[in-house]
Amino acid sequence: MQIETGSMTRTAPRPIIPPEPGISDFSSAEFRRVADYAQREFGLVLQENKKQVVQSRITRLLQEFQCTDIASFCSRLESGDFQAEREAFVTALTTNVTSFFREAHHFDIFAENLLKPSLSGLRSGQRLRVWSAGCSAGQEPYSVAMRILDLLPDAAKLNIRILATDIDPAIIAKARAAVYPEEEARGIPPAFRKRFITTRAAGCFSPDPCVTGLIRFAELNLVGDWPMRGPFDAIFCRNVAIYFDKPTQARLWSRFAALLRPGGLLFIGHSERVSGPAMNHLVSAGITTYRRSKDIKG
Repeated sequence: MQIETGSMTRTAPRPIIPPEPGISDFSSAEFRRVADYAQREFGLVLQENKKQVVQSRITRLLQEFQCTDIASFCSRLESGDFQAEREAFVTALTTNVTSFFREAHHFDIFAENLLKPSLSGLRSGQRLRVWSAGCSAGQEPYSVAMRILDLLPDAAKLNIRILATDIDPAIIAKARAAVYPEEEARGIPPAFRKRFITTRAAGCFSPDPCVTGLIRFAELNLVGDWPMRGPFDAIFCRNVAIYFDKPTQARLWSRFAALLRPGGLLFIGHSERVSGPAMNHLVSAGITTYRRSKDIKG
């Protein structure tokens, strides 16, 4: 899951998006009300320079839910009684830019430093738990599953599970469906395409059941309560925290550290860095990779 920034996902300037007809420009107070709600409920930071993009997307929601103005729509959100509006709000303000085996060095570290040393134990019943936090449309957890299956073809019979979560219910539905345009297969190593991918009609493909069967998808707000208790052997949370404010980032790193087993790995995005109290418990283990120290308390 990523917040649309325009410049970070495109090389060309983003075209100016005019407001929808019949809806006046958001005032600064209206934008701040939307931004405050997004930050309070989801930890998302909406900068003032993104006002036009936010306005365009929220305006479409006003029309979809037959609200005459932003104030009435915000009142619905803030009441907590309108789940459809809340879900549509999250979907409108997030975009999902990812690919299979993105930042491939993470999957190499995962295999070399975590999987290979544990192969004997895993074959004998040792548990392996991986969390893909902010999993988008599923490319990341499916990549993790393929890397596991490469070393452990009978992983489905072992004590191995992958949890994949995202705040956006619509994108979780896409991840569960697991149907991707064939051009996305370019990111998958050729040997893995042969072993783990099935071509479908209309220029699409899907991961095989042996891949999808290792994963459980769930909707989860990272700044809310977490029902899982861990411990996890590895957590992937990449290109998510950069859209949170600094205090929210620091809390997130600490919560991840607490759910990792001693020696467990945390993988983060290329422009992200662990900060705050978690720095006392997470030590560098490679490029944007951290290992939980063995002496962490709690």
